[in-house]
Amino acid sequence: MTIVYTIINLQKDYRKEGNMLDIKIIRENPEKINELLKRRNPQWSIDEVLEIDEERRKIQTQADELRAKRKNESQKIGMMKKNGENTDAIQEEVRELGDEIKALEEKQNELDAKQKNVLLHIPNIPDETTPVGTSEDDNIVVSTWGEPTKFDFEPKAHWDLCEEKNLVDFERGVKLSQSRFTLYRGKGARLERAIINFFLDQHTENEGYEEILPPFMANAATMTGTGQLPKFKEDMYKCENEDLYLIPTAEVPVTNIYAGEILSEDDLPKYMTAYTPCFRREAGSAGKDTRGLIRVHQFNKVEMVKYTTPENSPAEHEKLTQDGERMLQLLGLPYRKVALCTADIGFSANKCWDLEVWLPSYNTYKEISSCSNYGDYQARRANIRYKDKATGKIRFVHTINGSGLAVGRTFAAIVENFQQADGTIIIPEVLRKYTGFDKI
Repeated sequence: MTIVYTIINLQKDYRKEGNMLDIKIIRENPEKINELLKRRNPQWSIDEVLEIDEERRKIQTQADELRAKRKNESQKIGMMKKNGENTDAIQEEVRELGDEIKALEEKQNELDAKQKNVLLHIPNIPDETTPVGTSEDDNIVVSTWGEPTKFDFEPKAHWDLCEEKNLVDFERGVKLSQSRFTLYRGKGARLERAIINFFLDQHTENEGYEEILPPFMANAATMTGTGQLPKFKEDMYKCENEDLYLIPTAEVPVTNIYAGEILSEDDLPKYMTAYTPCFRREAGSAGKDTRGLIRVHQFNKVEMVKYTTPENSPAEHEKLTQDGERMLQLLGLPYRKVALCTADIGFSANKCWDLEVWLPSYNTYKEISSCSNYGDYQARRANIRYKDKATGKIRFVHTINGSGLAVGRTFAAIVENFQQADGTIIIPEVLRKYTGFDKI
């Protein structure tokens, strides 16, 4: 049993507000929590959380002692009045005790807010099966499917093919918006839409997902629930003077659908899939993948999201990853499955498989889906729970998600891998009923 699930089993009570990493578990397992966090980055630590917690508990003890004293003194006032004694002095003492208690409560509230803010900035602890590493170079290739595409001619990059065939108008996309925004047109727009419809139909008709069409904007509470806020505020687009952000992925609204609610165990596992546009400022990736469709500020994606019990979480994570792999296999696109190391998994994830598609223009594989298990980390933040049938206890769900798939990158992979010597692009057979044409 991994430490993540051991920690979950240690939990006995839950806050009304999810608190990222459970403070009780942090108190009971500080050395182990620190060890796991430092696998992500040696700078991570929960020491500040413990310091705040210790001070807060001392104040709690002081306040409880003063409340007990005030109660005792208040009872004396009643007896003294009954006996006709003067109570002015003791009443003044009770008032002073009340002022002291109020000051301690205010300090306690300040420490609560400080502790919560610190916890909001601490990532999830990695699963013990996540490879330990210091950079993406330590990720491990687990398997490959298909062989990298070979050509008996000089292949072109997707950005050149898209311009030549008027599939994507990069220049006018920039004119309408700014750099890294794109304008699809003609058969390019139709191919993009075909990919979206194909993914949604596969997930809903063959894999049991419920289709969701969520809002494309989310409030700060929703962003905080999945871990985008406060850590990644600079990577998001915010609406001025409104508590709304353009979503960076459908994971955000879909995961939060049941925020603050208690589900029945009979509702689990819950599978949901959604198409949305995604908006990312990519503030930390300046200069990377500046051409084409690989790293843009607005892109389409079909997302897969699951709720499950802690016991079924590992198996459901594997199945979701297989659902993503199935999309690539049906399209005939070569790819590999990669185990991300502790330094490269997402902030809220404890374990992640990346699916990387072969792109001839890069002569390497590029990520097209990250399939992540979050344990109860997001559920704590968003307060998503269920009632255990066997025990009647209220527990946090586990959340899992992954791209099924990133549409623009799928588009680029199709254009590059299926280009022909005569300049045409063959459309994968599974897409032809959606496009209405078999080649471009």
